[in-house]
Amino acid sequence: MTNVDLLHTWALRHGIGHAAIHELRQLMGHVPELSTEQACALKGKGESFVQTSVRLAAAQHGYQFFRNNVGALKDERGVPVRYGLANDTAALNKVVKSHDLIGWRSFLITDQHVGQRIAQFATRECKKPEWPGYDPTNEHERAQQRFADLVIAAGGEAAFTSGSFPG
Repeated sequence: MTNVDLLHTWALRHGIGHAAIHELRQLMGHVPELSTEQACALKGKGESFVQTSVRLAAAQHGYQFFRNNVGALKDERGVPVRYGLANDTAALNKVVKSHDLIGWRSFLITDQHVGQRIAQFATRECKKPEWPGYDPTNEHERAQQRFADLVIAAGGEAAFTSGSFPG
């Protein structure tokens, strides 16, 4: 069970509705809130536009993201070749889906590594600007959240975004 699954189970047990959970996730930075101006500018734009916007904005905040294409194609012998993170097998890909953008956030750390620069693994799952937020009943989004949970548990940074940054 993912952290998000636990949150939703707990919230339902205590009578806390989906809207309140969504607001909490926004306050925690998981689902970015777009300003009215941002939302109007993105209206009608697709996921690829969001990805491009996030990548451009990310560079201004010390992040470097690359597109993570995931899928499978057959080679010249007809043998399937899988590509993309967390896509070793079709069965794994149903349970854990890696995010659209994969990269790092570079920053200076202190104490034992004074003066050295490190890179923290970072991901973003891009959604259309009008995305209503994480839906725990959507198995595709649950698999994407599982990937985020793995990254966060290991000390990385992962989030869904519908167009703003750092969201």
